[in-house]
Amino acid sequence: MSHGHIPGCRGWALTSEPHAELFRLTQQKDEDIDLAQAALVLARHAYPDLTVEPHLARLDGMAAAVRERLGPSLEPRRIVEEVNRQLYEVEGFRGNEREYYDPRNSYLNEVLDRKLGIPITLSLVYMEVGRRVLLPVLGVGLPGHFIVKVLTPAGDILLDPFQGGQELTEDDCQARLDRVYGGLVRLDKRMLLPVTKRQILVRILSNLKTIYLNQSEHDRALEVVEDLLVVEPSSLPDLRDRGLLFYRQNRFAEALSDLRKYLMLAHDAEDREPVKQTVRGIEAILSMIR
Repeated sequence: MSHGHIPGCRGWALTSEPHAELFRLTQQKDEDIDLAQAALVLARHAYPDLTVEPHLARLDGMAAAVRERLGPSLEPRRIVEEVNRQLYEVEGFRGNEREYYDPRNSYLNEVLDRKLGIPITLSLVYMEVGRRVLLPVLGVGLPGHFIVKVLTPAGDILLDPFQGGQELTEDDCQARLDRVYGGLVRLDKRMLLPVTKRQILVRILSNLKTIYLNQSEHDRALEVVEDLLVVEPSSLPDLRDRGLLFYRQNRFAEALSDLRKYLMLAHDAEDREPVKQTVRGIEAILSMIR
């Protein structure tokens, strides 16, 4: 779909009090967002009693162990070596290849507890430990995979936190694309540009939305879509999906409100006709029950 984000459409996102903290954490300058804290807060829709501080303290502890071994060294490759040692040898983090689509792989609290994750959450752990030891490390959202990039005076180092922090060449990145897309996608330099923290949070939530929709867990999917609209209030596909999920829950007035807004804003959407039909159906239901 060619539509996506309409600047300035911020009015429909905040539906309930639990989203206020996520809103406060994410609606600020991207460099000021505490990525780990925001990722833990967005896990609260699945873990309502989650306490953020112990998990942040665990990241602090890993970083402290790295710093202790490093001494005064600030040489990036040396820091990478020690971060890798801490995460993969000492802590035992690894990619969950066997149960890749287990939703727990997308929740930072579970990733820290189980030492298992998917590329984006293991990259998040890598970035957060790296940040605490002054390693200039950024997220890179390849299509179908997520890696990190360390900035050094001698050039960028690409690392794959899903594969034990393995260093990658551009050819390795192409090989990963080939595995996902069967040779149909060519690596473009722009794919190696860093993504924002907000984009990382949106990608984690979008993964969860897909998982819950595929598992027909519509209540869970709705909670995730509500979080998506907190982080990215102008996302029209998520506005539409929230309307459709409201409809599934027989919350007809809310569904109608979201879907009408979607039609009003998504002028070139390919799915305008089916959405219009859904709106007409909801209007008919409401006229009968009023």
